[in-house]
Amino acid sequence: MSQDVEILHEDEHLLVVSKPSGLLSVPTPGAEGRTVLDAVRERGYAVSPVHRLDREVSGALLLARDAATRAALEALFRERALRKFYWALVLMGPKRDEGVINFPILEDGAHARVSAMGKPARTLYRVTERGMAANEVEVELVTGRYNQIRLHFAHSGWPLVGDRKYGKFKQDPFRFPRVALHARRLEFTHPITGQPLVVEAPLPPELASLRERVFSVARHAPKKRRTPPPESGG
Repeated sequence: MSQDVEILHEDEHLLVVSKPSGLLSVPTPGAEGRTVLDAVRERGYAVSPVHRLDREVSGALLLARDAATRAALEALFRERALRKFYWALVLMGPKRDEGVINFPILEDGAHARVSAMGKPARTLYRVTERGMAANEVEVELVTGRYNQIRLHFAHSGWPLVGDRKYGKFKQDPFRFPRVALHARRLEFTHPITGQPLVVEAPLPPELASLRERVFSVARHAPKKRRTPPPESGG
């Protein structure tokens, strides 16, 4: 998997970059390694983080280029005026084509768990394609709790493909080396210019290949023949 950081959108106030899996978003206590901030600053940009993605997760990451923009973007996050959409592959469900997951989440060190003592957490999902062993879903993250998507789907009985942390990896037929979760799209009004922005991060090659593997099986599976009903006697 490539560690290159692609710039998806750039203006004088902010950047949106495509974070590869395996790269930290920002320096994190107890975790070593290069970060997205390192990669972007090495290219001459002065930036500061506005949010973060889990190390395993790839996709669109928003960075501010000045203090005023950072404050304005953080306000958009607090007001939930910035929409965050994710792509995921899910095992064993969901049966409904769309729905809402509302389990409260309690952060517990490097892990999180569903708990009545946790903070409210809301995840919307829509199934976009169904396969024989996994389904593709578009997820909108309404709140932004730690590991929210992974935990919500696992707790619902539908762990993400490749999720060793919350999933059932021994039962995962794909044994993929990273979680199949990608921050696909950001939609928001630019806090300085007032212009609407929609920025998409294409699937990285490893997820595109996994997707083809999952759904090529479904496309080429033999269709079951229907047994015709018995003819009525005359």
